[in-house]
Amino acid sequence: MHPPPNRLTAVRSSYHPPDHAVPPASNRHPNCSTDQAGEAIQTHSRTDGGMEQAERAAEVPTARNRKVVLREYITRAPREDDMLLVDGGVVPLRVPEGAAGPAVLVKNLYLSCDPYMRGRMRDNHNSYIPSFKPGSVIEGLGVARVVDSTHPGFSAGDIVSGMTGWEEYSLIEKPEQLNKIQQSDIPLSYHLGLLGMPGFTAYAGFYELCSPKKEEFVFVSAASGAVGQIVGQLAKLHGCYVVGTAGTNQKVELLKGKFGFDAAFNYKEEPDLTAALKRYFPEGIDIYFENVGGSMLDAVLVNMRKHGRIAVCGMVSQHGMTDPVGIHNLFCLVPKRIKMQGFIQSDFLNLFPQFLDDVAKHYRDGKIVYVEDMSVGLENAPSAFVGLFSGKNVGKQVVCVSQE
Repeated sequence: MHPPPNRLTAVRSSYHPPDHAVPPASNRHPNCSTDQAGEAIQTHSRTDGGMEQAERAAEVPTARNRKVVLREYITRAPREDDMLLVDGGVVPLRVPEGAAGPAVLVKNLYLSCDPYMRGRMRDNHNSYIPSFKPGSVIEGLGVARVVDSTHPGFSAGDIVSGMTGWEEYSLIEKPEQLNKIQQSDIPLSYHLGLLGMPGFTAYAGFYELCSPKKEEFVFVSAASGAVGQIVGQLAKLHGCYVVGTAGTNQKVELLKGKFGFDAAFNYKEEPDLTAALKRYFPEGIDIYFENVGGSMLDAVLVNMRKHGRIAVCGMVSQHGMTDPVGIHNLFCLVPKRIKMQGFIQSDFLNLFPQFLDDVAKHYRDGKIVYVEDMSVGLENAPSAFVGLFSGKNVGKQVVCVSQE
């Protein structure tokens, strides 16, 4: 699951004056509310212009801007103390007059926690996506409200989605890379999951790479996550037999009871994954949607049918390893003529409008359900993100910064 590579330069490094120490916990806002950042409490004035400019500037509301920054590069699984909540000081709620071009200032409402962000915490210059910079704000996909805009396509009050900062306010210097959201009966946060990058990853990967046929046998790993839950439901709608795996019995029941999988199992309770898959797929697997890697992929390869397809979306089991585990059964690709392909959802952006129409209709018709795991408060973003790698989340992990 990956963000569009061409949308990674949309956010200024962060929107802030010099950093200050984070306020004591008693001064933080524990609830997800529209007044969380103290918007419009103070005014801002400039002293380097004429009287008219100063009067205009004096009317600009301001707010404090907390943000989450990366402490330093890591080579292991992420920990909460790898990220630091800091007070970015008082910021004017207006696009700076010295901006290089049209820009948009947004108030962040929801932030997305996604496994690909782990790769940006490494000092890796060979990736398709640039690394975060130590001391700079974490970046990720988000839903936000436009506060001010010098871009003709956006106005104050618009709701948008796209790459933003893990902070309360962000200056977006390439606003043409934002998507404007038309508010409807679907929750805004779902534009980070069901109708966002994870949903589109599931849609593009399943239909474009897996080329499913009715009554085929489909296996989904990490099946209760943001991508897996949608893959499984799309496969059921297509008339396939679907089995998923997860790491807790609660998630297994969710797969069978809520998402409608034909079967599911807890991989932690299976001493022999190859035997477990043989038990659930006695005739073999036609399609494997890969989210895990490692021993799970090895077991799948042995159980694939001839001309099977494997869509490699991610390998979360390998994210915290400095020495990734090798795969032993790759030779199965040859006699079984298996097609295994990695992908990034931005390869298929031409399908995004069709995806929105199809999945929104399925949701409204009750044919697809969606589960998200919501953490409230920017201060809880690090723990929410870290929980992805131990399976703590149930469904799509989202952080609510402010709710409007």
